[in-house]
Amino acid sequence: MKGDVEQLLRQALARVPELKEHPDAQSVSAIVERTRDPRHGDFTTNVAMQIAKPMGLQPRKLAESIAGCVPESELIEKVEVAGPGFVNFRLAREALHREISRVLRQGDEYGHGAKRESPRILVEFVSANPTGPLHVGHGRHAAYGASVANLLEAAGYPVDREYYVNDAGRQMDILGVSVWLRVLEARGVAVPFPQAGYRGGYIRDIAAQVDASGWPAPGDVLENLPPDAPEGDKEAYIGALLAAAERHLGEAGFAALRRQALTAILDDIKNDLAEFGVVYDRWFSEESLTADGRIAQALAELEKRNMLYKRDGATWFRATDYGDEKDRVVVRENGKTTYFASDIAYHYDKKQRGYDLLLDVLGADHHGYVARVGAGLEAMGFAGDDLEVRLVQFVTLYRGGEKLSMSTRSGEFVTLRQLREEVGNDAARFFYVMRSNDQHLDFDLELAKSRSNENPVYYIQYAHARVASVFRQLEERGLSWDRDVGLSQLGALTEPHEEALMRTVSRYPEIIELAAANRAPHHLVHYLRDLANDFHTYYNAHTFIVDEEVVRNARLALIAAAQQVIASGLRILGVSAPESM
Repeated sequence: MKGDVEQLLRQALARVPELKEHPDAQSVSAIVERTRDPRHGDFTTNVAMQIAKPMGLQPRKLAESIAGCVPESELIEKVEVAGPGFVNFRLAREALHREISRVLRQGDEYGHGAKRESPRILVEFVSANPTGPLHVGHGRHAAYGASVANLLEAAGYPVDREYYVNDAGRQMDILGVSVWLRVLEARGVAVPFPQAGYRGGYIRDIAAQVDASGWPAPGDVLENLPPDAPEGDKEAYIGALLAAAERHLGEAGFAALRRQALTAILDDIKNDLAEFGVVYDRWFSEESLTADGRIAQALAELEKRNMLYKRDGATWFRATDYGDEKDRVVVRENGKTTYFASDIAYHYDKKQRGYDLLLDVLGADHHGYVARVGAGLEAMGFAGDDLEVRLVQFVTLYRGGEKLSMSTRSGEFVTLRQLREEVGNDAARFFYVMRSNDQHLDFDLELAKSRSNENPVYYIQYAHARVASVFRQLEERGLSWDRDVGLSQLGALTEPHEEALMRTVSRYPEIIELAAANRAPHHLVHYLRDLANDFHTYYNAHTFIVDEEVVRNARLALIAAAQQVIASGLRILGVSAPESM
């Protein structure tokens, strides 16, 4: 309905005599919004105050002219001028009836934007290192990234979802060494486990699957190791263990062990996310950037643009030319490329694949990443705003008001799978996006499990189930309902609760647009809570299956529309809409 009001306002501006010579003043982009107080109508615009001053006009007088030029419409009951120059629109009941009809006739497509060809958007999210299972923090990334991608699709954009697999570099070597040591331990060879190693029980689980029957005896490969931290250098100790593992198994044998560990963990991550309802279009291997020569291509592009220079044996990127705090090394003295080189090559590859907007969902500790990668894209000739980064803050778990320890020092932590098993997918997906991504999230486990109105996901799902229950009762009583007949009789709905529910249902398209534009699924969460509240209030105040057929049909049409919107909104958030509870 917002679009209908905007169209009427555009027509009015074109008819205002004072604006005939000012066509630029006739734009109404993003200036129609819902009123905060329903006593002032349904929609309002401050366009008169925006354009009056540059033309030397009085805002209120211009507002009166605009209001007088709004074309007559069956959708508008009244147009009024308020305050210093607001133009307020009050919708007619016919407008609300038409919107309820749209809901039931369009079904799952109601509230969705028209399909667009561009911009093509690639949403990259989670992308946790495949060195262990996903923890509860990764779960927030997954729920947020998936919901944002769903919202963008609902708004009409072409969207793909991608997981960047960090399967190259030192962390993979440390993973391989960690598994190797646990295999040796199981065979009775005790080696001090490195401070920098991966310590979780999952490492022992992977080690137990390794076929070490063909391994040679360790012999003297573990002799003369340097001390580990804190007595020594933990990096030197890991380096010595890596060299020992390669001597023991050979480079090919150690690489095979590392691949086995990577595959086991990555398979677990994929399974965990799939069970969480998070599905990707592509899993992109960091290792492929080197194997396919894409890092070399990106660096060659920077070299061609004179964006690289040599210093102290290393190759540097002129990041400060694009607002970064310092220049960045892309090739070390030893000839190995850096993680930063992989990052800019990866985003260069995204652009080469034809994506217009690169939307990255990252942890709050990656704030410095934005300027660096943005600088790399700009240096290669792309627009700086082709990259958009959304940072996700941390999660704290509470049980009965008590904060739970989530330390990873021992390698043990609360996993996403453990959380899902305790509270269920629906509560986890919903609670993760209840707050803005840039705010810390306190996750109340007991609340998430409760079957009460205090639990927002239960409260919303219960509204959906209650509607289903009404229609079951209708069938049990041998009565029927025809959707089109019900829609034709919406004029019989005159109760305040009915009008309130219709108005809330009609806001859904605007919520989708707002939440998608701001990458803010919590807007949809709050809306669904409001909608459920209006429904429950209506349910408690009135009987739907009444003897009067006209009223019964109309009420059933209204609650069916509310149910449809609840189901659609929950689907975007990755939450189910049960028929019974």
